[in-house]
Amino acid sequence: MLPLVLAAVLASTPAGSSAGAELGLSSLPSPRWNADARNNPLWAWPVRAAAAVARDYLAPPTPYGRGHRGVDLHAPEGTTVLAPAAGTVHFAGWVVDRPVLSIRHEGGLLSSYEPVESELSTGDRVMKGETIGTVVAGHCSDVGCLHFGARLHGEYISPMLLLGTVPRSVLLPTRRLP
Repeated sequence: MLPLVLAAVLASTPAGSSAGAELGLSSLPSPRWNADARNNPLWAWPVRAAAAVARDYLAPPTPYGRGHRGVDLHAPEGTTVLAPAAGTVHFAGWVVDRPVLSIRHEGGLLSSYEPVESELSTGDRVMKGETIGTVVAGHCSDVGCLHFGARLHGEYISPMLLLGTVPRSVLLPTRRLP
């Protein structure tokens, strides 16, 4: 399954970009499209199925540039947050002014959630669909929301790639064929 995600990352990268190399993907074998990731996603939604997106992922132009390194999902305070895949709690605690939880998954993936209050501790194992916490106030002040982030080998990617919601790139002809 991971090759499908890697192919989606590489396919959504502009021509001539070195994103694949920057992610350490250049040494991996070329993925084959033997299934459609939209019909067989790696991860499940961390809140209600297909929650509405309040703010999209926006890749920064440089590692330290401005961007939005995740997606904000509409989720009022008290919403249950679920593990999108099996993994081990990597971090559970406060970052600046809000509670954050991150989970290490197989294949070099790390997911993060904020603001989430959780009973879990670093090292706890979680299974896909298991409750990992609840949304608390502190993000998207006008409406409650959950910030959901993902990293692949330390580099931020859109978590939507793992949910199977980003369509595969398709090349279109530039002129009409006879």
